[in-house]
Amino acid sequence: MDLSTRYLGFILDSPIVPSACPITENIDTLKRLEDAGAGAVVLPSLFEEQVRAEERTLHHYMESGSESYAESLSYLPAPADFQFGPDQHLERVRKAKESLGIPVVASLNGSTPGGWLEYAEKLAQAGADALELNVYRVAADPEVPGSRVEAEAVAVVADVRARIKIPLAVKIGPYYSSMAEMALRFVRAGADGLVLFNRFYQPDLDLETLEVGPKLLLSGPQAQRLPLTWTALLHGRVQGASLAATGGVQNAEDAIKMLMVGADAVMVAAELLRRGPEHVKTMLDGMRAWMSEREYTSAAQMKGSMSQKACGNPSAFERANYVKTLTGYHI
Repeated sequence: MDLSTRYLGFILDSPIVPSACPITENIDTLKRLEDAGAGAVVLPSLFEEQVRAEERTLHHYMESGSESYAESLSYLPAPADFQFGPDQHLERVRKAKESLGIPVVASLNGSTPGGWLEYAEKLAQAGADALELNVYRVAADPEVPGSRVEAEAVAVVADVRARIKIPLAVKIGPYYSSMAEMALRFVRAGADGLVLFNRFYQPDLDLETLEVGPKLLLSGPQAQRLPLTWTALLHGRVQGASLAATGGVQNAEDAIKMLMVGADAVMVAAELLRRGPEHVKTMLDGMRAWMSEREYTSAAQMKGSMSQKACGNPSAFERANYVKTLTGYHI
C-alpha cells in the first residue's frame, strides 16, 4: 500500500506530519515519531516576541554604562553587528537534522515585517529542510483597515521568501475577508505551500483571581470541518502550491478525509499529545486497512477525489450546504 505523498517538493513516505507542538521538542520523541511512520516533522516555533525580547535585552546591557569610560567604547561592536535571538532553536534544528532521516521543518511565528525575519535564513543555515512561517495576528485595532492587515501579512511572506532558498510553507488563519484570494496572494508572494489553518487561542477569565490568562484546550473533531472545507475549495486552484490540513485530526478516517479533499499532508498535534508518538503508526495502519477494503492502492489515488473541483455536487462546499444543513435539522 503506497502512502507516499509529495509535499513542498519532498516525497514523504507517509502524509502524517506532526505539527509544531511540545511533542516535537526533543530528539528522542522525534525519533519515535519517525519510527512510527511520520513523513516529516515540524519543530516548535521560534516567536517574533522571543527574538525582539533578546534583542532589547542585549542592547540594554551593551549600552548601559558604555559612555562612562572611554575605553569601554571598544569592548564590544555595535548592537547592529550582533546576531540576536534564541540560539537554542537553532541548535534544536541542527540536532534534529543530524538525527532524523525524514524532512525537518523549522517554524517561525510572527506577524509584522522587521529585522526578526533574519532568523528565517538562520534556521535554513542550521539545516532545516523547509520553513513553516506561522502568520499569527489578532487584528484588534479598529483604526487599522483589513487591507493593511492583509498587505502586511503578504509582505512578511515576501520578505521571508527573499531570504531563503529552502521550501516555504505559510500557516495562515481563516479569517480574511476573501480567504481564496488571500491564499493566492500568499502563493504569488513566494509560498510553496499553505497550512490550513492556524488555530487562534483565546484567553480565559479566572473568576477567583479576576485575571485574564492563557488556557489551552486541545482541539477535537469539531475543528476538522474548517480545514476540510477550505482544502476542498482550494485544491487545484492554487497552482504549484502544496496544501496541508491541520485541526482536529484524530484517527485514520480523519486523515483519509483530508487527503480525499486534496491535502498533500495531514498535520497532527493534539491527538499525539493525548496518545503519544506511536499513534502515528495506529493512524497509518488504519489508513492501510480502509484503503485495502475499498481497493485503493495509493494515497495519490485518493488525493483530491472529493475536492470541490472533482465533486459531482460542487455546491456542497458553498452556501447551498449551509442552507440545507439548517433547514434539514429537526427536533
